[in-house]
Amino acid sequence: MVGEIIIFNSRDELLRLGTSKIVYFEADGNYTNIVTVNKLKSCVRMNLGEMERMLAFQLGEQSKTFMRIGKSYIINIKFIYRINILKQQLILSDYDHFSFQLTLSREALKNMKELMIKIKK
Repeated sequence: MVGEIIIFNSRDELLRLGTSKIVYFEADGNYTNIVTVNKLKSCVRMNLGEMERMLAFQLGEQSKTFMRIGKSYIINIKFIYRINILKQQLILSDYDHFSFQLTLSREALKNMKELMIKIKK
């Protein structure tokens, strides 16, 4: 099996996702939208802070694949395609089947760019 599986379990629903298929998490008040490579969007009743803690608990060291960006997003760093600070754009893509454009603050994008350069070294 490629990658890890995370499970979201509520009273009425069970959601099972491979981490390699998750592109990003987006805050929506007390809920979080999960967007996958095939453009499916699932909503779970958990704020972004709770989502961060749950990822760390279920994935351990592999949770470093995901990065919190500001108040609204947790992204899968494997899908970072372009960081454009001036246009305040982050493009997430697999270079083949999908592309998502997120609007973020210049400061968040600048910090992300610096961190990505450090990770690469």
